[in-house]
Amino acid sequence: MIPHTRSCISPKQTTAESASLTRRDLMRNSLLVGNVAAWSAVSWTITSAHAQAYPSKLLKLIVPYPPGGNTDLVARIFATPLAVALGQAVVVDNRAGAAGAIGTTAGARSAPDGYTMVVGDLGSMCINRVARNDLPYDPQKDFAPVSMIATVSVLVTARNDLPVTNFKEFLALAKANPGKFKCGTAGAGTIGHLSIEMIKSMAGIDVLHVPYRGGALAVTDLLGGHIDLMIDGAAFTQAKAGKIRALATTGDRVAAMPNVPTIAESGIPGFHFSNFWGYLMPAGTPLAAVQRVSSELHRIALTPAVRQQLESAGLAAAGSTPQAFADMLLSSSDKIAQIVKRANIQFTA
Repeated sequence: MIPHTRSCISPKQTTAESASLTRRDLMRNSLLVGNVAAWSAVSWTITSAHAQAYPSKLLKLIVPYPPGGNTDLVARIFATPLAVALGQAVVVDNRAGAAGAIGTTAGARSAPDGYTMVVGDLGSMCINRVARNDLPYDPQKDFAPVSMIATVSVLVTARNDLPVTNFKEFLALAKANPGKFKCGTAGAGTIGHLSIEMIKSMAGIDVLHVPYRGGALAVTDLLGGHIDLMIDGAAFTQAKAGKIRALATTGDRVAAMPNVPTIAESGIPGFHFSNFWGYLMPAGTPLAAVQRVSSELHRIALTPAVRQQLESAGLAAAGSTPQAFADMLLSSSDKIAQIVKRANIQFTA
């Protein structure tokens, strides 16, 4: 079991300070700040007119993955200006484990008072719903969606010595050589796995899926020539450095690599699959609290500083209304269920 960690983002951080935050800065904040109890001694001056207004105390943001990953990065990029906007500290609580299920369950079981939020993504809110019969939370019933905050298209990359320069050429090569090529992903049921199954179905090709225990291991084997293709976000840094070849993106084009076309532009019209992140609160949270935080997150998503931070990591800002986020969660879950059924994907423990 991975212990959860907490850090607190103060409303006294200015917008200028948040604009200069990097992944290293965010990680340093996690290490320097003690547990939540230490913050009980910290006070901010709040006028009596606002003493009973929401929010009147610090908020907790549960991140159901370890510090340092994309989910943690995105959560903190938004938490910093959110604390400033709300005038209250936002405590980031990393509760990793069980593909996001541990932290997400904690969020679902929290008091629905507007002071606990959880970061949801495609894995914890959609894939887990299909993959696990014993999931201890219901993504559709146990949460009040607040707002999307970011999306990411996953890169399709190839080893540099594969005799193709783009995704169309790979499709032609794969059709001419059924069963010859191997595609690595971060594991069974991941967005990479679902993407390759969609590609195989829509393009009519036969490619062997090779699941790894995490994207980093797949990158190592791609660099070593043990696999031919990879679909996972862990390839982003190596692709930008030219050590592996970026062929396409699963969703929209990525701002940090604008010349890499989408799969839909590269021989499979209508193909679109991407990951997302959003803030949610427990079901039953007062609507006023949901709407207040949603409006602030939507505004924050439009700020140049936040957009730049996300784009530098290959991500894209994506604020939304609560209803739009709820609709997207439902449609994504239905899409994944169809892929799993069509490809007969078997999930392993």
